[in-house]
Amino acid sequence: MKVLRLHGAKDLRLHEEPIPRAQEGEVLIRVKAVGICGSDLHWFAEEGIGDARLAKPLVLGHELAGVIDEGPRLGERVAIDPCITCGKCEFCLQGNPNLCIAHTFAGHGLTDGGLREYLSWPESFLFSLPDSISDEDGAMLEPLGVALHAIDLGHLRTGMTIGILGCGPIGILAIQLARLSGAAQVIATDRLAHRLDAARLAGADLVFKAEAGSHESAALMEATQGRGVDVAFEIAGENDAVETAVAVAKPGGCVVLAGIPAEDRTSFTASIARRKGLTLRLVRRMKLTYPRAIRLVEKGSVNVRSIVTDCFPIDESLQAFKLATNEKDSKLSSIHKSGS
Repeated sequence: MKVLRLHGAKDLRLHEEPIPRAQEGEVLIRVKAVGICGSDLHWFAEEGIGDARLAKPLVLGHELAGVIDEGPRLGERVAIDPCITCGKCEFCLQGNPNLCIAHTFAGHGLTDGGLREYLSWPESFLFSLPDSISDEDGAMLEPLGVALHAIDLGHLRTGMTIGILGCGPIGILAIQLARLSGAAQVIATDRLAHRLDAARLAGADLVFKAEAGSHESAALMEATQGRGVDVAFEIAGENDAVETAVAVAKPGGCVVLAGIPAEDRTSFTASIARRKGLTLRLVRRMKLTYPRAIRLVEKGSVNVRSIVTDCFPIDESLQAFKLATNEKDSKLSSIHKSGS
């Protein structure tokens, strides 16, 4: 089978490897669609993300959909939860599997991800896809799950004013979810004009270009008559966006940090956050969201297809990564390959 491995910064190589054999509790899956996530781009450009570094040639890809290739469920189309949790630690037992201390994650560390033609995966981490959800849409359930978890952390209520700072794929999905949650006003910011256009289409009432923080902060405060937003979602992975989120959150408001900074460090003006009595919450992947995500897409309540811009075969994955890295060429930096 064809396998794409990352050997170093921007060093992706296509290999021919044996089809894996499913171990006990696993099934063999023929991969049909894999998304390129912002965290994949960190691995591609920087040989790691946060404190995790490339220790061996790694198969990237954790936004996954495929079809079961053996056993009683042969031919069943599935979305694949990339996070394999232990189910036994304190945090799993408390209902927080995203905080599992013994988890493995596809395309991260020593665990190969989905940029290959076949993979074996624990059956309990597979979710059946209805015929109305395409393979590409099935792969997008993972970023939708992250957006759902972020929205959950914000405790949105009907009538709130929401700020979305960063309109990449997760930001666009968060805008749609904020609307579904009853937000009275959604205001979005980004550095890129095409992402602001996408934010409008997703349901944002107002959009402002991000320019190092001060411009959009003033525009947001003016748009809310000086009150600020009830919940500010930082989904840009840029410290300017974190500062903006703190600046525009109302007194007693909430800031949800979902972005992943390249330097593995986040900072903000402490006096502003303290004097406002802000609540800060950080997003750790997703939390038991696949069933909800599937229902939302199946019913047409969320349009995940809107964040898919291109499809490439696995042989052209390097081109896909380069396009996703080039913000001017990539509409939403969400590029997919279709499995054979």
